[in-house]
Amino acid sequence: MTKDLLVLAADRNMEHAVKGLLSRPEALRIRPIEADILVHPRRDPGCVREGVRFLSNLSQRYRHGLLMFDHQGSGREQEQPEALQESVEKDFSRSAWGDRARVIILAPELEAWIWSGSPHVDDAAGWSGRKPPLRAWLRNRGLLAGDLTKPSQPKKAFEAALREARKPRSSSLYRQIAEKASLQKCEDKSFRKFKSLLQDWYPER
Repeated sequence: MTKDLLVLAADRNMEHAVKGLLSRPEALRIRPIEADILVHPRRDPGCVREGVRFLSNLSQRYRHGLLMFDHQGSGREQEQPEALQESVEKDFSRSAWGDRARVIILAPELEAWIWSGSPHVDDAAGWSGRKPPLRAWLRNRGLLAGDLTKPSQPKKAFEAALREARKPRSSSLYRQIAEKASLQKCEDKSFRKFKSLLQDWYPER
C-alpha cells in the first residue's frame, strides 16, 4: 500500500507540531491524508547529512516525502537557509524520490512557527490570564523588540516564558499550538512553503 506522505523530522517537538498541523486538513486547505512521521536519531545534523539517504530507502511506499530540520544547530549555519535547501533538494532529485520529495528548513528554528498572534500560544506557555501579558513581559526582558510579534530568538523566548510560568517543557505543547492556532497568522517563509507544498500535492477535493 502506498501512503500519501513520509516526513523525517529532526526532533520530537517537530514531530508533534507536524502531527497537529496534519490533523487540520481543512485549515491547511488540503484533502485528508495518510502520513507517517519519523524522527532522526541524530537530530538536525543527522537530517542534513543523512536525511536523503534515510528517506530514499522508503521512497516506494509513499507518494511524497518531506525532510524537516532547524537551520540553527544543523552544523551548516554558515550557509544561508535558501542555499542549503537548494543543495539538499538537488540530492533528492538524484535519489529514488526524484521530484517527489522536498526540504523544509526552519530558520532559525521550529519555534519561529509558533509565535503568531494567536492566544493559543499564550495558553500553551502558561500565560493565560497572567500579568503582564506575554509579549509585554518579553519586551521587558529584552526578548522581543519594538512592535514586533515574533522574537528574533524564538526558542530562547518560548523556553524563558515556560520557565517564568513554571510550565514543564513538553513536545505536546507544540502539538497543542498546532492543533488550535490560526494558520493564517503565521507568515514565516518556511511555513508558507510547507502549506504550499501540501496544497500542490494534496489539493482539496
